[in-house]
Amino acid sequence: MKTMTIETKNVEEAKLAAEKELRIGRRYLKFDTVEKRSMLGLKKTYTITASVDVDLSELGLNTLKTMFENMGVKAEIKVASSEDNNIAYYVETDENPVLIGKNGKTLESIQFYIRNLLNIFTDERVIVLVDIGGYKAQRRKQLEILATKTAKEVARSKVPVKLDPMNAYERRIIHTKLAEWRDVTTRSQGEKQNRHLVIEPKK
Repeated sequence: MKTMTIETKNVEEAKLAAEKELRIGRRYLKFDTVEKRSMLGLKKTYTITASVDVDLSELGLNTLKTMFENMGVKAEIKVASSEDNNIAYYVETDENPVLIGKNGKTLESIQFYIRNLLNIFTDERVIVLVDIGGYKAQRRKQLEILATKTAKEVARSKVPVKLDPMNAYERRIIHTKLAEWRDVTTRSQGEKQNRHLVIEPKK
């Protein structure tokens, strides 16, 4: 979690400075104050340590709940987190297709928002997964099947194959699936929305 220390003569000004520097509201911060006096005891200074005090998985959960409530969508959300900063939210709603969107675009936007929100509070990278109606679990299976089928074709024909554009999460699934293959390798190519994978024979 983010933290910073300030030497100051005014405690309130130090707290305001910490909020501004960390870009985090006071309700998410904890302040530890140490008072120091001069040798004659006439002057006081303070050492203020501001640190983030929030449960990231709970913050993400409450944010999703509020989001769906504002949309008038009933949702059941389960959370799974690990010590290596991986947080997953598994969502079931009465509007799964709407929240997933065409080709998962709406779901990706929801995940992007939650991931960026949680990463504000820490200097370490938080990996966030939001899955609605098991869409991503099913998509993972489809991508792994595609990776295996294409890799076999490339290994046989020795001709590289360019896949359709994918987001970073989907490209990582295929990279991981083929990482230990002896006959083929994968690499990303293109920019932004046109970023895609090429599966090619190893030289």
